[in-house]
Amino acid sequence: MKKKKIYEGKIIGLNLYDLTIEKRKVRREIIEHPGAAAIIAFDEKGKIILVQQHRFGHGYILEIPAGTLEKGEKPIDTAYREIVEETGYEAKKMTKLISFFPSVGYNTEEIHVFVASGLKKKFELDLDNDEFISVVKMDLKKLIGMIKAGKITDSKTICAVMVYAAKKKLL
Repeated sequence: MKKKKIYEGKIIGLNLYDLTIEKRKVRREIIEHPGAAAIIAFDEKGKIILVQQHRFGHGYILEIPAGTLEKGEKPIDTAYREIVEETGYEAKKMTKLISFFPSVGYNTEEIHVFVASGLKKKFELDLDNDEFISVVKMDLKKLIGMIKAGKITDSKTICAVMVYAAKKKLL
């Protein structure tokens, strides 16, 4: 296998691989991503905590809080860090729900989903200059309805919420 680096950015890299699969030479363009942690979190009234965030190419998207793993960081530590950074809430406990690959054909990213419990509002948001985030709270049943109606388009949110609902026998 031969690997050629095409691009290295802050969050992703793009590599070109020349390899052999089943005795045939093939070329693959692969986006290298360190992975991410995403969080399903409920406030003290049982509402799910979402973030409305500007995503270039798509505008403002409603999604669960999430963020990229930093070098050497464990997914659970990313989850604890990101819930505070994106919502201002601190979680007492994180429980693993599922891990999945959102786009296996060209991307190495793996998303690790956790369910946060024991949340307490600790901080007001202190956003970076390039972040445009607001917190939205919603009833889980309404969120499931929005997913079913095609109004939620973020893959990690769809996957996480529907797996959570299935495990809780809400579907």
